[in-house]
Amino acid sequence: MRFKTEGLILTEQTIRENDKLVTVLTRSEGIIRCFVRNAKLLKGRSCNAVQTLSYSRLSVYSGRDRYIIDDAEPIELFFDLRLDLEKLALAQYFCEAAMHLLPENTETDEFLSLILNSLYLLSKGQKPDLQIKAVFEMRFMSLAGYMPDLVCCHKCRCYEADTMYFLYNDAGIICQDCFQGGHDCIALSRGALTAMRNAVYADPKKIFSFSLSQDSLAQFADCAENYFLLHSDKHLNTLEFYKKVRI
Repeated sequence: MRFKTEGLILTEQTIRENDKLVTVLTRSEGIIRCFVRNAKLLKGRSCNAVQTLSYSRLSVYSGRDRYIIDDAEPIELFFDLRLDLEKLALAQYFCEAAMHLLPENTETDEFLSLILNSLYLLSKGQKPDLQIKAVFEMRFMSLAGYMPDLVCCHKCRCYEADTMYFLYNDAGIICQDCFQGGHDCIALSRGALTAMRNAVYADPKKIFSFSLSQDSLAQFADCAENYFLLHSDKHLNTLEFYKKVRI
């Protein structure tokens, strides 16, 4: 059986002399692993279409026990990401997160759109890298079933205060008047809380549409990464590499 789909190449691995094994996040089939025969002999657009970080139109043959890509055409190559090691490391982190953390038997269209939008903004430099990373982490976890409750204080139902505390384990917020201390939490300014709410609740096309002060961005980024790591319960090598090249 042969089918056509669009997909983002998450990883690639050389098999034997000329073949390649790629992991693809597709719009219609979820994550699949495909062989590309004679990949090293391909030239031009077909060669680019099966490289890591390429978003491509794919013709896939589904055999008894394997998928084989027999034709590929690039839609977006995100070439600029390959020119900046820090951006490339962050892009690879997004791909590894998708490869290891996507829930089984779930629709992947929203996840794919999230990653593609993140890669596009990252390649164009239209938003701070830390903001793109934090939005990606919060939205990804929300789509994966770990959406936090950021509507109001869990105790007094206060919507907003100068400082609100995000509780990692409870996945919710509490106002400064009700807060009684604790270790698994982070203080959020009004700006950082607004960013959190936007990343979690906004229309997919608007989740990146805000600006933050440096202090609020740092709070938002710390909160998003810690929440992502706690509830994903995974060690991602690409995140560690990104932190090293960012120093």
